[in-house]
Amino acid sequence: MRKLITFAVIMSCALLAAPTLSHASYTKTKHPIVLVHGVTGFNTIGGLINYFHNVPWNLERSGARVYSASVSFVNSSEQRGQQLANYINGLGHSKVNIMAHSQGAPTSRVTASLIPHKVASVTSINGVNKGSKVADVARGIIPPGSYVEGGAGAIANALGDLVNALSGSNNPQDGVAALETLTTRGTTQLNNALGWKGVNRWSCAGTNEDVWINGNRIKFFSWTGTSVWTNWTDITDPFLGVTSLAFGNEPNDGLVGECSTKMGNVIGTHYDMNHVDAINHLFGARSWRTNPVSLYRSHANRLKNRGL
Repeated sequence: MRKLITFAVIMSCALLAAPTLSHASYTKTKHPIVLVHGVTGFNTIGGLINYFHNVPWNLERSGARVYSASVSFVNSSEQRGQQLANYINGLGHSKVNIMAHSQGAPTSRVTASLIPHKVASVTSINGVNKGSKVADVARGIIPPGSYVEGGAGAIANALGDLVNALSGSNNPQDGVAALETLTTRGTTQLNNALGWKGVNRWSCAGTNEDVWINGNRIKFFSWTGTSVWTNWTDITDPFLGVTSLAFGNEPNDGLVGECSTKMGNVIGTHYDMNHVDAINHLFGARSWRTNPVSLYRSHANRLKNRGL
């Protein structure tokens, strides 16, 4: 009887521990995850403010190895893509999974074209894959070669240099190039150069999940939110409410239209979050209907289950 009771206790402990052990490796991908920030972004400011807020920790707590890349605060997607490629090469891993927000998406597609053998997957999060109408409007207000363009570029570059100092980076800044690369025309030129890999040239849709670049198969994914006003305590919502007017009736997140965000296997576009919510800012102020952290975690598990 005593042996039977002991066996029952051991089995009960094992059954109770099983979900915990499974949860502990829920986000443990084969290859590390590299988070890539968007325009006017950074990896961290003084180690206190992270661009992706607490997303890295929430991925790491159940097994993922996570890096937060630092590329230019403002610059073209081509320049940022080369910087990201250099960063990934310096990590010393055979491959990485890239999760990229906003301009980080075209930035990462440039990287995938430069070092396809180093990239297992690219995931676009509210990504500017076909340009932004907000950038189109801004480009119209700031004519090329004008004094306004010169002044705006100088301010953006100065802010970028300040972010460099605060984040310990040394990335070159080019505010005018950043604006141009995010317009519909600028992004179309980039897509032409990249052969529209992972981006549907002809319709408002994604593409196949498997994208082949120079003989290398890379998994492409995307998701986005299409809400603007999501939390009355979030001071970024009013700003996005104004910028969203550029899209008319097209669903958008305040800065990027739904069609522009679609790349590869589209996980979803129905999420109740705006462009800032997608990185779990303003410090977690979000809609109660969509928790952006859960999207990152479930996607890491998706990558894990695909052997990535």
